[in-house]
Amino acid sequence: MKLPLKIIAENENQTKDLAKEFSKVLNQGDVISLIGDLGAGKTFFVKSVLAEFGELNVSSPTFAIVNVYEKNIRINHFDFYRIKKIDELYDIGFSEYINDEESIIFIEWADMFEEILPNRRYEVTIKSIDISKREFTIKKLG
Repeated sequence: MKLPLKIIAENENQTKDLAKEFSKVLNQGDVISLIGDLGAGKTFFVKSVLAEFGELNVSSPTFAIVNVYEKNIRINHFDFYRIKKIDELYDIGFSEYINDEESIIFIEWADMFEEILPNRRYEVTIKSIDISKREFTIKKLG
């Protein structure tokens, strides 16, 4: 996968194909920030990537703030949507998660607290075009 990448996925199957290709560039220690409006498909994209790592029972961490998966590799899946202050993230040990070089970290709604994200990360922006079509922009930062 050559980055930066801008692509339109016409349907869920094309989104899964994109997620499969993206999973191939990921390594332990990587952080992936996901940006997009409500219903854009952030969680669906994460679920599709995690399926490539053998994780099939993935759910949105909206209320839990973080879900940890440890099937073949440790994956920390955050959702900042309900976070009101950065202190809430520090209270749950976000610093330890973000510095865990043995895990891959996905952060939905990452743009809400961009100041605490590492400079070196992947940024996935998803825009809804219609009911099933999405525009994905994937960049490697830092």
